[in-house]
Amino acid sequence: MKSVYSPRHMGHSGNVELVAGAIVPAFEMPSRAEFIHERLKETGLGPILAPEEHDLSTAARVHKQNYLDFLPTVWDRWTALGRDGTALPYTWPTRGLRQDVIPEHLDAQLGYYSFDAGIGFVKGTWDAIKSSHDVALTAAGLVNAGERSAFALCRPPGHHAGSDFMAGYCFINNAAVAAQWFLDKGAKRVSILDVDYHHGNGTQEIFYRRGDVQVINLHGDPNDEYPYFLGFADERGEGAGEGFNINYPMRHGTGWDRWSEALEDGCRKLADYAPDVVVVSLGVDTFEKDPISKFRLKTEHYPLIGARIAKLGLPTLFVMEGGYAVAEIAVNAVGVLQGFEGA
Repeated sequence: MKSVYSPRHMGHSGNVELVAGAIVPAFEMPSRAEFIHERLKETGLGPILAPEEHDLSTAARVHKQNYLDFLPTVWDRWTALGRDGTALPYTWPTRGLRQDVIPEHLDAQLGYYSFDAGIGFVKGTWDAIKSSHDVALTAAGLVNAGERSAFALCRPPGHHAGSDFMAGYCFINNAAVAAQWFLDKGAKRVSILDVDYHHGNGTQEIFYRRGDVQVINLHGDPNDEYPYFLGFADERGEGAGEGFNINYPMRHGTGWDRWSEALEDGCRKLADYAPDVVVVSLGVDTFEKDPISKFRLKTEHYPLIGARIAKLGLPTLFVMEGGYAVAEIAVNAVGVLQGFEGA
């Protein structure tokens, strides 16, 4: 399996986030991608390629243009205000406040275009975002050109980013952009299978009223887990998208038996949809030792995930999302890919 990776992700480093009442170093850190990169080399999974440059025209088909225009401006505007550190939002529009006009001040726009304080900007953040986008589309190009599968080692991740909001360490929704790119290149239907511990709320929001992209999420129950406001089982899609959004919320402590049942059912529904290509939002924060998650999957389970996805017999793009147990993230992420390859 060919992988795509860019060292430019390391520019997004040293940022902080607000969580549980404290400003702390971001859990989403460069070492995540670096450990996976090293593991890819150690295992000899396949060639590791640099990304090609891509413009944002496909991203503009899943994100609003004003949002995409905003992202590259944040750091320069932040420093122009005489600030350093991490550019974070601290105020958000909510019920009863005007949301029909985009505010002018940077602090207001940081809140307007986000729903949490886990999306801090430092000097290299935009370049890392753009490189992650390019990694995803380059890997998609490999699959479109006939590769059975490819792995996009994206950082920052993307599945919490919606059409016009950033959240949960995510800025551009790499999986959604890749899915749209496949459609633009001739695919009739695409399935996104999100196996990250946290619900891919941004992906759901983007495709909720569309029937050409099926979105399947296996995740922590939003009654007690981030992102809280989406991910319930009764969210099935609307209009042309009705029936094509499928959620499997699961409670804290879920282990392999229950989780694998959800995967099996999701794969059956995916096969019934009969897509031309599958995009896997690959999060491995379902691991029992992950510091911010509450599932109980073990290292030996991750190759089984890959093997089940391989049974679908469909061209497959893996896009890296979450996973924060840094010492094990590489073994588990690459384990999924090895399982897919039959290793």
